[in-house]
Amino acid sequence: MSQAVLTAASYAPFDLKNLSGGDTAWVLASASLVLLMTPALAFFYGGMVRAKHTLGMLMQNFAAMAIVSVTWVVIGFTLAFGGTGRYLGDLHYLLLHNIADVVPTLGEAQTMPTIVFVAFQLTFAIITPALITGSTADRWKFGAFIAFVSAWSILIYAPVAHWVFNGYGFLNQSMQSAGKFFAEDFAGGTVVHINAGAAGLAMALVLGRRRGWPRENMRGHNIPFVMLGAGLLWFGWFGFNAGSALAANGLAGYAWMNTNTATATAMLGWLIVEKVRYGKSTALGAASGAVAGLVAITPCAGFVSVTGALVIGLLAGVGCAFAISLKNRLGYDDSLDVVGVHFVGGWIGTLSVGFFSTDAINSLANNGIFYGGGGKYAGWNLLLHQFEAAAVVSVFSFVGTFVIAKVIGLVMKTRVTEEEEVTGLDQSIHGETAYDFGTLTGSGGHFAPAAAASRERVQA
Repeated sequence: MSQAVLTAASYAPFDLKNLSGGDTAWVLASASLVLLMTPALAFFYGGMVRAKHTLGMLMQNFAAMAIVSVTWVVIGFTLAFGGTGRYLGDLHYLLLHNIADVVPTLGEAQTMPTIVFVAFQLTFAIITPALITGSTADRWKFGAFIAFVSAWSILIYAPVAHWVFNGYGFLNQSMQSAGKFFAEDFAGGTVVHINAGAAGLAMALVLGRRRGWPRENMRGHNIPFVMLGAGLLWFGWFGFNAGSALAANGLAGYAWMNTNTATATAMLGWLIVEKVRYGKSTALGAASGAVAGLVAITPCAGFVSVTGALVIGLLAGVGCAFAISLKNRLGYDDSLDVVGVHFVGGWIGTLSVGFFSTDAINSLANNGIFYGGGGKYAGWNLLLHQFEAAAVVSVFSFVGTFVIAKVIGLVMKTRVTEEEEVTGLDQSIHGETAYDFGTLTGSGGHFAPAAAASRERVQA
C-alpha cells in the first residue's frame, strides 16, 4: 500500500477538500479489475482439474466471493484497518458504521471516500482464500469449505492485513525519524500470496492426498480454460498492483509497467526451464510462468525500477518452475501448485524488495542492497525486515489454518468420501456436470437429457 508518514491519529470525518475525482475513479476501476481476478482464477484452476471436478472448483471460488463480501463489511475491514493498534484493528467500522471517517493509516493522504477504500480492499480479501482452493482440489467438502472461509477471512486474513497493510501494524510501523517503513509490501506479497500459500500447504496436509495420487494420471482437462484464466488474471492484476498506489499518478504507472514486465520475463523463464528439462515448452507452463511473475512482482511493483522487474520476473519464472517439483519429493499433494507458485513466488518477491527497492521510484521506499542501502547497513536491515515479515506470516497462516481446519473437523466432515471423489465433485456434491455428454434428439435439434450423469474421466 502507498502510505504517508504516520502521526498520532484520531478518527475525523473525511475532508471533501482532499477529494480527488481521478484517484477515486482509478481505485474503483482497480477494485473492479481485482474482483474479476477471482472468476479468472476459477477458470485457471477449473481447467487444471479433471472434468468431473470442474464445477466443484468454480463453485468454491464463487462461494469465496459471496462469503468474504459479507464477512469483510461486517467485521473484516474494521479489524484490518480500524484504529492504530499494533496487532489488530478496533471496531470503529463494525458493519461499516462511521464509514464517513478517514482511515487512520491513510490520514491526510486519503484522497477518496472511505467506502471506496473498503471496496478496493474487499477484492484482496476475496481472492486470498480463493487461492487456497488450488491446493485442495478434488477433495474438500463444500460445507466445510464454507465454514473454513468464513472463519479464515476473519481470524487469519484480517490480522495479517492489519500487520502489513496498516501502517500501524507491527510488521509495517512508521519510522517517524526517517519517514520510512520497517517492511515493504506494495500490493500483497505477504498478505495475499505467502498467506494463501502457507494456508494451502496446511490444508493439503489436513485433507491428505487425492485418491490415486501420484500414481494415476490427473492432468488438467481443459488447457484453453487455463490460458483464458491466466490472461484474465494478467489483465486484472493491473488493478491489483497499479491500483495499490491509491492514486492516479506516476507511481501507478511504474507499478503497471513493472507488473507487465515481470510477468513477461517470468513466462519466458518458465518456458526455458521446461525446454531444457523436458524438451518442450507447454501452454500450461506459459500460463503458470505468467502467474509466477505476477505473484513475485506484487510486493515490489511500486518500489523497484523496470530493470529490477526484469530480474525479479526471471527469478520467479525459473525458481517457481523448479519449486513445483517439491511436492513430489516431499510427498504433499498440492494439487495445482499453490505452494510452488504463490508461496515460493511470494517469498521471491518479498525478499527481492530488499535487493531492488529504490527511492528513485517511490520516495517512501527504503533503498535496497543494490541501490546503496541508504546507509552502511540499511539495505541489509531492509532485507532482514522483509524476511521477518514473510516468516511471521508463513508461520501464523500455516498454524492458524491447521487449527481452524482441525476445529471444523470436530463438528463436520472436511473431506469427501471415496465414492464422491471417484464420481466427481460436480455430480456428487452439486448434482450437475460441467459438460453435457447427451445425444441429439431425433426432432427439433435440441439436446436430450443424459440418461445418467456422465462419470467419464476426461484428461488431456
